[in-house]
Amino acid sequence: MIELSVINKSNNPLPVYQTKQSAGLDLMAFVSEEITIEPMERKLLGTGLYVALPDGYEAMIRPRSGLAFKYGISVINTPGTIDADYRGEIKIALINFSNEAFKISNGDRIAQMVINKYEQVSFKLTDNLSETERGSGGYGHTGT
Repeated sequence: MIELSVINKSNNPLPVYQTKQSAGLDLMAFVSEEITIEPMERKLLGTGLYVALPDGYEAMIRPRSGLAFKYGISVINTPGTIDADYRGEIKIALINFSNEAFKISNGDRIAQMVINKYEQVSFKLTDNLSETERGSGGYGHTGT
């Protein structure tokens, strides 16, 4: 387990894993008053959290499945990426895909954050790629 340095400027507790094997940490809204997201409207909500990710790590911001399924609330740029060199506030870009307004209060769990290790790559131009069984088969190539 890695340890992240975090500043919490909100009045909410730090994110925690809800179960022993959870991959995502629930992020909470840090708002001074109730926010309403109208149908098909986008809102950027703060969390009050600032993190220092180690080199080679990113934080992915994902929708919460319950909010998405029950209320049509999702992260507009899912998954959002927080790079290791970003030191600003973690903010969540939400969208309401439902036909009804949705209200968010301070401390409501609005998204998940998953910490991932990654590798950077360099590109090498070539005229040919190695052959595979799939080849260039794309969208729907294996049937329904």
